[in-house]
Amino acid sequence: MAVRAPLSVTVITLNEEANLRDCLEGVRWAEEIVVVDALSTDRTVTIAREYTDRVFQNPWPGHLQQKNFALDHTTHEWILSLDADERVLPALWAEIEGVLSDPRAADGYDLPRKNLFLGHWMRHGGWYPDRVLRLFRKSRGRFGGINPHDRVLLQGRLGHLSEPLRHITYRSLSQYIEKQYAYACIGARERIIRGGPQRPGVGTMAVRPLMKFLEAYLVKRGFLDGFHGLLTALFAAYFAFVRQAKIRELCQAR
Repeated sequence: MAVRAPLSVTVITLNEEANLRDCLEGVRWAEEIVVVDALSTDRTVTIAREYTDRVFQNPWPGHLQQKNFALDHTTHEWILSLDADERVLPALWAEIEGVLSDPRAADGYDLPRKNLFLGHWMRHGGWYPDRVLRLFRKSRGRFGGINPHDRVLLQGRLGHLSEPLRHITYRSLSQYIEKQYAYACIGARERIIRGGPQRPGVGTMAVRPLMKFLEAYLVKRGFLDGFHGLLTALFAAYFAFVRQAKIRELCQAR
């Protein structure tokens, strides 16, 4: 009989008292939970310590840097990386248990993510299946990419899970706008820091948002999500414009 490998769950937080308990409840059976908090001012740390004594505080260095900091504080080979607004339901947990008990398991697994946007479960427009690689062997994976869109860089064989990870994205339109604006600004700064594109011209700033809208609303069939599909496609276009405008602004400031 195969021996089940132990699992470390990592969660990064910043003022997540509204989300964290539901996140940790779904993984409370893991051998280890590591929470890395970026100096929250609410009850996030208090809630985290109800579930684990592996709670660390680290001033916010960036998404992928914070996730790698959490990774470095785990003690087991298998890692499940979560955000505080994500939920592992029993069916997904059972599928993860199957991987941990499989001697022929791959080195990492992606899984579909089901996104709840303003009370609506999105099914189109690039919001589903929205596969993300979150379960992996620590010796074979590490976070990379460009902030704020971190991703696991896997060295080895990739497998696929079928049960979705629930993602409770935005509870209000103002929260969505505020966070997406912040992401657009972070993305622009990262591009400049990494020696990215030159100052975008007017043509690029006009065409790229239009292409983003057409991709989300027509190509990826966002229109099938009704009002929510139209809303997300329009804002995807808008924030594509904001990102290009911020890149232009930063280029001018150099």
